[in-house]
Amino acid sequence: MSGPRSLVSRVPASFFGMVLGLVGLGSAWRAAHQVWGLPAVVGEALMLAGGLVWAVLVVLFAAKWLVTPDDAAAEARHPVQCCFIGLAGVATMLVGIALEPYARPAALAMFTVGAAFTLAFGLWRTGVLWQGARDPAASTPVLYLPTVAGSSVMAIGLSALGHPEWGRLCFGAGVLSWLAIESVLLFRLYTAPEMPVPLRPTLGIQLAPPTVGATAYLSVTSGPPDLIAFVLVGYGLVQLLLLVRLSRWIFAGGVGASAWGVTFGLTALAGTMVRLVGRGDTGPMAVLAPGVLTLVTIAIAGLALRTLWLLVAGRLLPPATPTVPAAAAVPLAGTR
Repeated sequence: MSGPRSLVSRVPASFFGMVLGLVGLGSAWRAAHQVWGLPAVVGEALMLAGGLVWAVLVVLFAAKWLVTPDDAAAEARHPVQCCFIGLAGVATMLVGIALEPYARPAALAMFTVGAAFTLAFGLWRTGVLWQGARDPAASTPVLYLPTVAGSSVMAIGLSALGHPEWGRLCFGAGVLSWLAIESVLLFRLYTAPEMPVPLRPTLGIQLAPPTVGATAYLSVTSGPPDLIAFVLVGYGLVQLLLLVRLSRWIFAGGVGASAWGVTFGLTALAGTMVRLVGRGDTGPMAVLAPGVLTLVTIAIAGLALRTLWLLVAGRLLPPATPTVPAAAAVPLAGTR
């Protein structure tokens, strides 16, 4: 395989994490504009950039299934990479949420399509997991993506579209799924052999459940900050400190596109802190929010530049692998 076919086959679904990071940071800056009066253009430009990346990836992802279906099917059967496919729906919902102030009908249509894809994929993938026959070593934080991330973003979007009561159902589904899955992941981390270097960057996703959950919680509630909001942010801060403490070990293989896995949780943390200030907090969030937003912005700007450099250098995409017909492929552990 060579040329355009090879390019299409090598674009992984995990690249949708770039959309989550860009739109998430844009959302945080949109909140900063509302709370502190910071320039609105920053957040809107970031969301536009995220939307453009989303459009390119949707075309490439669709082309992968049309042009190289064997490679696409192999990704869907993979015990780790398959969960990233759920990000296609999550990213679509986020772009719809970003579009809502400008074109509500289009935003509603995008959100509906993204939510339907997320729900269908989450049910399919979770059904596979419930059947067992899975190598415990394949259990990584990507397991959060189909149900936890999807449910939390559904809650945020439903509230933005005027249906917070439906969003509360999604928030509950996301939080309880997070707690159940985290127990599995911590057991694996505490008792199984050391995680291989290529899989370690997935630990960045560990930051997302509490911080995106906090954003979802604020979306479906109103009034001054309460204990639950602070509990979620507090746990998110602990996860962030753990990731910083382990950063050299996590990125022992170098910082590449996989680092985008941490950005959704980072931007949600910054955005939640800003929104808590907007809801009346004059304590810890008022002290921490400006610095956290600044540091997260710098970190994502640096990662974006690093990603562009890898793209120009021809090192962004994973290496090509021989195509194996889907019908003849040996099923991987935990797949159907």
